[in-house]
Amino acid sequence: MPSIQPLSQPDTTKRQQHNLLISLRSRKASGQKSLAVLLDPDKVGQDSFISLLNRTASYPVDFFLVGGSLVTEYVHKEVIATIRRHSSTPVVLFPGNPLHIEPSADAVLFLSLISGRNPDFLIGQHVIAAPLLKKSGLEILPTGYMLVDSGTQTTVSYISGTMPLPHDKPGVAACTAMAGEMLGLQLMYLDAGSGAARPVSPAMITAVREVIDTPLIVGGGIDTGEKAYEALKAGADMIVVGNGIERDPDLLPQLSTVIHEFNRSVIQA
Repeated sequence: MPSIQPLSQPDTTKRQQHNLLISLRSRKASGQKSLAVLLDPDKVGQDSFISLLNRTASYPVDFFLVGGSLVTEYVHKEVIATIRRHSSTPVVLFPGNPLHIEPSADAVLFLSLISGRNPDFLIGQHVIAAPLLKKSGLEILPTGYMLVDSGTQTTVSYISGTMPLPHDKPGVAACTAMAGEMLGLQLMYLDAGSGAARPVSPAMITAVREVIDTPLIVGGGIDTGEKAYEALKAGADMIVVGNGIERDPDLLPQLSTVIHEFNRSVIQA
């Protein structure tokens, strides 16, 4: 079992220019879309990682998410330091448990798994993490996390011991998101999971978008520009891609183009 290392001192000079929640709300209000790349610390190979970071200079992304449901190598600090050397893009933690808290990031998605009924991922892990986060200096982004059936069991469904939302039940997702917003959660995240066989359906995205005011994040199974376009058109404010870019380096230019065209059309409207 890995030992728990003491938190490093937060470097507030790297974070003072960011208030990510305000930025996300502002972008949503103006109709601007965002792209986030999810980096699993276990899968970050040095050469390919540096190549990806360099490519974002030509094909910009709005956020890097760092983390995952199961992380066996606790190298978050090293991963974030490498990002800092090559990019000024904000870094947001996507934690699977309190061991994944790293103060050198800009913010953390404080995920409550509202699609499941496992109290440990609704509030239990949060109680453990709260005093660490209080000292970390990270911006806290309270997020309603909704796992959606993707046609195959994903790591997060196995680790969390929860059933995902049915793929063909957009009404269930909409009611779940409404409840999360009423409880005070500031972001909603529909996720088909890493390695998803299919993405969250446009019908589900639209159903959720129509009943909440919070920014809506959608990830999992977005491995083509067309799927990205469909998710954004349906109402996603931010799309998240991870495995797709690992498998196909040409996906990043496609996604960057889709985001750019979407945002340009909003400005021209």
